[in-house]
Amino acid sequence: MLRRLHPEQPESFAFTPANQAWAEAQITKYPEGRQASAIIPLLWRAQEQEGWLSRPAIEQVADMLNMAYIRALEVASFYFMFQLQPVGSVAHIQICGTTSCMICGAEDLIAVCREKIADKPHTVSADGKFSWEEVECLGSCTNAPMAQIGKDYYEDLTAGTFARIIDDLAAGKVPVPGPQNGRYGSEPLKGLTSLTEYESGKTKYNASVQLATDLGDTVKRIDGTEVPLLTPWLDKDGKAASRAASGKPPAAPEAPKPAVKQTAVKKSDAAEPSSPEGAAAKVTEEAEPEKLTAARGGKPDDLKKLKGVGPKLEEKLNGLGIYHFDQIAAWTPAHVAWVDERLSFKGRIERDGWIEQAAKLAAGEEIE
Repeated sequence: MLRRLHPEQPESFAFTPANQAWAEAQITKYPEGRQASAIIPLLWRAQEQEGWLSRPAIEQVADMLNMAYIRALEVASFYFMFQLQPVGSVAHIQICGTTSCMICGAEDLIAVCREKIADKPHTVSADGKFSWEEVECLGSCTNAPMAQIGKDYYEDLTAGTFARIIDDLAAGKVPVPGPQNGRYGSEPLKGLTSLTEYESGKTKYNASVQLATDLGDTVKRIDGTEVPLLTPWLDKDGKAASRAASGKPPAAPEAPKPAVKQTAVKKSDAAEPSSPEGAAAKVTEEAEPEKLTAARGGKPDDLKKLKGVGPKLEEKLNGLGIYHFDQIAAWTPAHVAWVDERLSFKGRIERDGWIEQAAKLAAGEEIE
């Protein structure tokens, strides 16, 4: 299957404040210079928020990780778990079509999708609520046939029960996931024949279903407020803790709140930063750097020579009135804070050494 970006794209993408804080927390898991390792969880979070991955979402994640856009696109297009086209507003349904499910009636489930949603996969229904596709084994062979709807498994399906599930979802209801024939998990339908001593004291549903119902999110899109944001890999100062140095696992800091805009906050008055990455950096007073209405002589410097700056980022810098290397070379920490706030760089300028690079380029020197 040829996987390409959808021809119709939204103009922009932005994480919700809570998802932004979550994404920044994931980046802190990785050593300096290896932040690109967070590409899959960040792309997945973008998809969980929007339902699919748009080009602006992929590029936003690439910017956060200092990656070339093509590298992020390679990841998004390689893994079939990423949806590169719009999906239903209520749910995207994935029908397992591999051997066990096919033998037990997966084709009947696909027929229901064709009747109730759309004749072809990856096509949004007429009411905009649903889309579907056939996928490879989802690992629930004992409970075949099954479908993944949103984040949860619906197992032991028949054409009738599956049709009712779609109707309930369309009506705004959220059917309880898991086995649909009365089973607790994957035990025999008539009940346990062994290990019966473990049958007492169990929760109403199996662990996966119980968590889904306890959280109450199931098919809903994730906005980041569902569960507390925990970063046990950071110490109380927001730095990556070393287990080897202390011999103890790092203590989890308090869950950070969604980031809020801060302007002209002095170090002495600064509260604890709201994101884990922000916890490692002190808030600095902002000051507007030198800005130009246009490039001198109509000839802007090629800011793409700076590490991590591509055409889109260069355009944003130009939009702030920054056209030349000597402007960047003259930035103070307060100037950096001002630019950080407006472009959501989260420390990238200092991390990538823009000021040092710009000074060399402004002097006519070459950089790596």
